[in-house]
Parts: sequence; C-alpha cells; structure tokens
Amino acid sequence: MTKSSLAPVRTWLAAPMDRDVSEAIERLRHAPDVKQIAVMPDVHLAADVCIGVVVATSHLIYPQAVGSDIGCGMLAVAFNVEAARFEDPSIAGQVLAQIGRAIPTRRRNRRATVAPPADVEAITLSHASIEATRRKEGAIEFATLGSGNHFIELQADEDGRLWLMVHSGSRGIGQAIRDHHMAGAESVGSGLRALDMRSDAGVAYLHDASWARRYADASRRAMAADVGNVLAATLGGGTCWETAIATDHNHASLEQHGGQDFWVHRKGAMPAWSGESGVLPGSMGSESFHVEGRGHADALCSSAHGAGRILSRTAARRKVTANELRRQMNGVWYDYRLSDKLRDEAPAAYKDIRAVLRAEHELVKVTRVLRPVLNYKGG
Repeated sequence: MTKSSLAPVRTWLAAPMDRDVSEAIERLRHAPDVKQIAVMPDVHLAADVCIGVVVATSHLIYPQAVGSDIGCGMLAVAFNVEAARFEDPSIAGQVLAQIGRAIPTRRRNRRATVAPPADVEAITLSHASIEATRRKEGAIEFATLGSGNHFIELQADEDGRLWLMVHSGSRGIGQAIRDHHMAGAESVGSGLRALDMRSDAGVAYLHDASWARRYADASRRAMAADVGNVLAATLGGGTCWETAIATDHNHASLEQHGGQDFWVHRKGAMPAWSGESGVLPGSMGSESFHVEGRGHADALCSSAHGAGRILSRTAARRKVTANELRRQMNGVWYDYRLSDKLRDEAPAAYKDIRAVLRAEHELVKVTRVLRPVLNYKGG
C-alpha cells in the first residue's frame, strides 16, 4: 500500500481541539488512500480514530474508522400521548419500571430472546466464527439496550407531544465482526489497519458490517415497539410509526461526492444529505433535536451525532457525585437508585448541545426541539 498526498481536513468545532485529538487526526491524514477528512463539533478522543470524524477513501476500508459498535444509531418516533401525563409521579414510576422489565440492558435468559426480522435472520456472515457469535450472543442481545451512553428517552416536543428516542447499536456481534476482520487487515502504520475493498477480505468485511447495520436498526425498532406496548398498557397511547426518524452513525458507505465515488467512513457522525432527517441527542439532562441535513459537500454530507464528551468517564466519576447528578437531572425522571453508576453519564460530562448546533449551522437545520421527560439507562 502506497501513501497518497495529504488529505484536506475541514473542521466544524464547538471548542478548540485537544492536542491528543489533533495528533490523532494528523496521523489519520497521513494514512494511505485517505482523500478527505471532516471533523464534527462533537469530536473527542477514542482508540485509533476519534469519534466525530468522517473519512473518505477510494478503495481502502479502515474498520477502526467505523468502530466496534457497527450500526450504532438513533430512532425517534412519536406517540399520541401528551407528555404532561408524566407530571404524575406514579405514572412516571410505573412506566420507568415497566420499560426496565420489557427491555433489559443485557439478557441472561436465552429462553426470553426476541427473534430478529426474517430478512436479518436469512443472511449468513462471512466466517464460521462470527456466525457462531451471531447465533449465540447476537441472538441473546437482540432488542437489549446495552450500557454506557446508550439510552431510551421519552421527550416532549414544543407542542407537548410525547416522543421516544432510542440510542443503541449492534452490541457484541458488532465488536466480533470488527475484531475478526481487523485480525486479517494490513498494518499501514500509526496503529491503523486497512482492508482493500477490491479483495475478498474487504468484500467480506463490508458484507458483515452491512448486516450489523441492519441488525442494529431492527433491534432499535424492536425496543421502540416494546416501549409502545408499555405506553399502550399504562396510558392507552399508540405509536405513530409514520413519524419515525432512523439514522446510524458508525458505518462505511459507498457514496458519490463531487462526481467521484468514495468509501465514506463515519465514526460518531450521521449522514446529513440535503433534506435528510436526523436525530441529534443532547445529554440525559439537556435538550435534543430533530434536524434536516443541508448536504454540505466539504463535510461529506455529514453531521455531529450528539453532544460529544467533554470529560472522560474517569474524570466525570471523579468530578460528579451522585447528589450532583440528581441536581443536574432535576425535572427528568430516571432510576435514582443508579445515580452512583450513572455519574460518568452526567450532563456535565458532555458538551453544550446548542454550542454543537451553532458550530454546524452550515450542516443541518433544526426541525424540532425536545426536552427530556424520562430517561432509562442501564448503568
């Protein structure tokens, strides 16, 4: 693999980049076949390739520029329920408890699994080892939330209507796909490894990664249906599927930009083609937004995928106490018993989502503002 000339880098920043982030992007800029880089305002340090970075190549695929949670993304959908119903603590408590029972963060009972759709089940992965993982962990983890920054949130729009936002990904099977294909990828320096999409190995990765995106999307839809069932049972509300907005932010996609075909890698960045709807979450205690893409060419038609961390998990746990988290979450229902475990997800650990929006005003426009009403995380 030969090195190409240095790729142009365009940035949309809500704050100056940390030195570690800048150095990581510079290393990526020197990698073979990297043609263009766009840095989103939620950029922050992660292993190998930063989160909030978009990379275009002509033929090399960088699994590290997609990440391990392939297909991680967002689903938003409205209900015919007034958000004001959650001013009643007994209703909020009942709904929160029932969501926790309906949607585990992790599932241990194999007999309680939820079957993926037939079109997801019908696809066979490229190697027996990851197919075995898919049949075991993939089966048991489907329609489970996971931990970390994954969440289910009920929100109120400007008109007081109740909306759902789900953030989750491909769980363990996505990581298994990444790890399997990374083992066969070629080292290109600076800790990066690449696959040539013109090779059998590159084709196999793209096949498996595409399946992981479908699996993750179907998993989010299954969880949304479960939340809808909870609301129907408790409040008599229905799910308005015609309002659904679905997007993911960890993928590699063949796209045309400037009349050329590129493999666009997005790691913590969502597509924002002109007119395309997207979901931009804040922290668990701040506003979130539905947006519409402006199709900005220099950004490779991309957007931030959320607020982005400003504190590492270690720093957040050092700085935020359980009582401080409860103060920051004032007015939002959540399981207070998990306050200590959720300190690294405190609103103070994230950038100001409105600053992110201001930094990327060229990339998206806001179509709906939502405030959090109830947040469910696994801790």
